Amino acid sequence: MSQNINIVCVTGTREKLQMAAMIASVGAAMGVEVSVFLSMNALPFFIKGRNDEVPVEGELGTLMTKEGVPPFKQLFEQAVDLGDARLLPCSMALDLLEITTEDLDDEVGPATGLTRFLSDAEGSQVYTF
Repeated sequence: MSQNINIVCVTGTREKLQMAAMIASVGAAMGVEVSVFLSMNALPFFIKGRNDEVPVEGELGTLMTKEGVPPFKQLFEQAVDLGDARLLPCSMALDLLEITTEDLDDEVGPATGLTRFLSDAEGSQVYTF
């Protein structure tokens, strides 16, 4: 796989965040550059110290929690630790939520605008969750 993987996370549900994290971690493990744009309802789950449960959409989300599937944040952290993944918070969402990048988990990188993210993603795969 030679193309970069770009993921847009705007959801606040376990199943979609889990799939985004799985794609990010597998892509990074394969040596592919991965960029994850965190915005809308996804971004608050990356605030330091936030440990509340992510809402589930259905049975599979409940089973993932019950069966101890590694949580999405752990998978995103692994992707970053592998060196080829970046978690980029949406600058507009940061402004709207009145938070700074210092308020976010350590794995989260610099604030990025959507225009910049899409420009950098040009010609690559983009997944939206």
